[in-house]
Amino acid sequence: MNDESLPVSRAVDHGTAKLMPDVDRERAWLLTVDGAPQSYVDLDEPTHLEFEYARRLGHVLDVLAEPERPLDVVHLGGGALTLPRYLAATRPGSRQDVVEFDRALLELVAEHLPVPAGAGVTAHAADARAWLEAAPDDSADALVADVFGGSRVPAQLTSVAYAREAGRVLRADGVYLANLADAAPFGFLRSQLANFAEVFEELLLIAEPAVLRGRRFGNAVLVAAHRPLDVSALARRTASDAFPARVEHGPALHRFTGDARPVRDEDAVPSPEPPEGAFGIG
Repeated sequence: MNDESLPVSRAVDHGTAKLMPDVDRERAWLLTVDGAPQSYVDLDEPTHLEFEYARRLGHVLDVLAEPERPLDVVHLGGGALTLPRYLAATRPGSRQDVVEFDRALLELVAEHLPVPAGAGVTAHAADARAWLEAAPDDSADALVADVFGGSRVPAQLTSVAYAREAGRVLRADGVYLANLADAAPFGFLRSQLANFAEVFEELLLIAEPAVLRGRRFGNAVLVAAHRPLDVSALARRTASDAFPARVEHGPALHRFTGDARPVRDEDAVPSPEPPEGAFGIG
């Protein structure tokens, strides 16, 4: 094993980050922070998405526009920049801003897993909510939120005011995507759907059936837009994936949301603490 494939451990601004090589894939790495998996990157195959939720976000990004059309995308939450690399490969010429609160983590990733020059990816060490509030109106085709403080979504990203900021920054045909996590009775997830229903006409939720049935804690991808989305194409992709998922929308999603109400900033709380081992890596 050469030095380039040795594990790396470093204290960053918000914990201890580790980069661990994948013994089965040359130049592929797993990033963890305080033991929680954050990102998986294959430097030789940036279109390989290892994590289930990342694959579902990728499916949504694939159907947002005709193949290879460049997009202007904002990523809230950086990690090892898995999805920015994916979009740079699948939609060359895209302009992407990545907002990551942990500057030292960005520096670690830039040092050991650099994004190729000319990929159109610009990283910003900044608070996600503050950066979004300062962003211009109608400036993004897609906004991807994958922000976790430890293993919880910070409270400032769980209110209806945050949802309105996302709606302001997106263009009329833009799409919001978020990686969230919850378990039955889904108080958090239902409140997030209520928040975005205040701002957007179209909502989708993508998750593994066992999660939606309340059998376990897990990830769910929330998708919001002002325009109809290609639900059929998305459902086909997610159902045939190596990790099959279901797309909920329309009346079924309204029933799932139930009587949940939008959350004000002053009432916002982080997403629930996952149970022990929910996102462990063994």
